[in-house]
Amino acid sequence: MTPEPPEPLTGATVSRRAYRSRRAQPRPAGSPPRAGRNLPAATGVGLLLGGLVVASLLLYPWAFVALITFAAALAIWELDHAFRVGRIYPPFPPLLLSAGLVPLAYAGGPEALAVGFAGAVALVLLWRSVGQPDGAARDVAGGVFIVAYVPLLGAIASLMLAEPDGQWRILIFVLVTVASDTGGYAVGVLRGRTPMAPSLSPKKSWEGFAGSVAASAVVGALAVALLLDGRWWAGALIGVVAAVFATVGDLAESAIKRDLGIKDMGDLLPGHGGVMDRLDSMVVNAPVCWVLLSLLV
Repeated sequence: MTPEPPEPLTGATVSRRAYRSRRAQPRPAGSPPRAGRNLPAATGVGLLLGGLVVASLLLYPWAFVALITFAAALAIWELDHAFRVGRIYPPFPPLLLSAGLVPLAYAGGPEALAVGFAGAVALVLLWRSVGQPDGAARDVAGGVFIVAYVPLLGAIASLMLAEPDGQWRILIFVLVTVASDTGGYAVGVLRGRTPMAPSLSPKKSWEGFAGSVAASAVVGALAVALLLDGRWWAGALIGVVAAVFATVGDLAESAIKRDLGIKDMGDLLPGHGGVMDRLDSMVVNAPVCWVLLSLLV
């Protein structure tokens, strides 16, 4: 058989090889726990972020919109940087402008969000059309993906907030997603034995997934009953579905990172990685919780 030609030595190739080399090295004594987090730092950052979310929700709705817009802008910056490691160069200015979809959705509703998303996609296409044609299709596709992945899905949280009891709907959405992450992390560390997707996320296990579903279902049942005076079983169902989609969102981001040859999207949040490493399950769960809360509660 004819041997395959060696992989071209590009910046992305070097990043992938370095990442694989680090993965292949044995874990030294005294290294972090197998869940891979600095637990005190992760806990402190998680409590701080949770406090910001709750305070902004209860004090002034526009403060929450501003917080989500800022987080979306940071996540866009991280994704743009990560894509450039993989030799994909989406036009950054229109991507950053697309973070405005979050306040646009809160002020104008679904129709304004749809028009704004179409305008953002058109701006990405027009911006990239000026310049060299090499790689244009790849760059435009990457830019449209980022617009849809972060600001569009994040803006759906604004649609939830615009409801008369929107602050409680947002709180339920955040609680079930956090419960899914926390339950999966705790059970995965203590009882995780069966890998779920070893090629994407070696530490994610089916036992951890069961913990995600159980924790999210319990929190959903309590939150819907107490905060919205809804039926407990509706809250449990929302929690179960949210746990499934949160896991899908986490695995999807892991697939992107593996393809780009990076470990984390960034390092802004100690113990967590980048902003996008915390938003991966949130952005996927936002439309899911919006629809389920509208239908069931």
